[in-house]
Amino acid sequence: MPLLVMKFGGTSVADLARIENAAKKVQAEVERGYDVIVIVSAMSGETNKLVGYVEGTSKLYDAREYDAVVAAGENVTAGLMALRLQEMGIAARSWQGWQVPINTTSAHSSARFVSIPRENIDAKFAEGFKVAVVAGFQGVSHEGRITTLGRGGSDTTAVAFASAFGAERCDIYTDVDGVYTTDPRITEKARKLDKIAFEEMLELASLGAKVLQTRSVELAMRYKVRLRVLSSFEDTDETSGTLVCDEDEIMESKVVSGVAYSRDEAKVTLVRVEDRPGIAAAIFGPLSEAGVNVDMIVQNISEVEAGSAKGATTDMTFSCPTNQVARAKKAMEDAVAAGMISYDDLVVDTDVAKVSVVGIGMRSHAGVAATMFKALSKENINIKVIATSEIKISVLIDRKYMELAVQALHDAFELDKV
Repeated sequence: MPLLVMKFGGTSVADLARIENAAKKVQAEVERGYDVIVIVSAMSGETNKLVGYVEGTSKLYDAREYDAVVAAGENVTAGLMALRLQEMGIAARSWQGWQVPINTTSAHSSARFVSIPRENIDAKFAEGFKVAVVAGFQGVSHEGRITTLGRGGSDTTAVAFASAFGAERCDIYTDVDGVYTTDPRITEKARKLDKIAFEEMLELASLGAKVLQTRSVELAMRYKVRLRVLSSFEDTDETSGTLVCDEDEIMESKVVSGVAYSRDEAKVTLVRVEDRPGIAAAIFGPLSEAGVNVDMIVQNISEVEAGSAKGATTDMTFSCPTNQVARAKKAMEDAVAAGMISYDDLVVDTDVAKVSVVGIGMRSHAGVAATMFKALSKENINIKVIATSEIKISVLIDRKYMELAVQALHDAFELDKV
């Protein structure tokens, strides 16, 4: 039988009524002739509640027990979904991660997949079962301990199952009806895309778009798993939502497909760092070891101040998430104490935002940067830092101009037009 993977997020299974609604969507696919693997998240708010229980019990908790507790939310949803499907006359059963088994590494709360053997679920399909309801976000280590994959891990679970079972498609049901050219809350001109390439979706996800978890898109791109993003709360058919697919499936892409943004950015500048071979490694090595996710990097022109015993110096600027600033400062202070680097000052600006334009069409079209910078200039928005890749241009700007910048860029690239 052809097979589909269907994933329902927390808002899609937030209560019994929504679980029933999701079950009806599964029923529709079964009636079309599919065997279905359903991946479920915990009911909305449950994971946060479970995390609160752990933190309220132990501040320095055992990560293995943390995983055992927080994985319980998905187990409840899986059981309830299987019960609802059974009430509808559909042969279904629930599966916890260890029962499949979903084999993962032992990195608790951030585990990665090792393998997903098909034998157990395939055997149930062969017996006549039509639906396997699998608890997302979790697996089992080689020590036999429950593991979790990190927030958003159910998306990744769904893609991994679609790859392992050779699914025709992986449908991700959320509270939005697809992927838009930008956030519809910022501009009413935002347009839903029928298709978007894996690379574009990966960039948008990593740059702040919340529709899909970044790891899930990486996995889908690697194993060519066709993803479809669609709403749990609307009637859908085979043309609904947005298809995330290989570039070859898209007839002709616009130069720019979308505008992404991230509010939670900080700009960190090391003032007058010694300019010598290896200085970048001496700065960014400790930042990496401290787990700081550095994004945009700018090094100023080297200067030699008269009378300075320091020799040539430069300013080094980088961006990182605001919640990692304290970690970045500590890493730099430790590097100074270890004699690895020296600088005159460390300046942090947490009142910035990152705005990016993304599109695979940039590969073959010139002038994207000029159009972007002209649009921002017309709105008197100053650019603090610029970073580019083959299909992306990102700028760091004052946070108060973020929404204006998104609207201006959406208009400049005419993203409201098909």
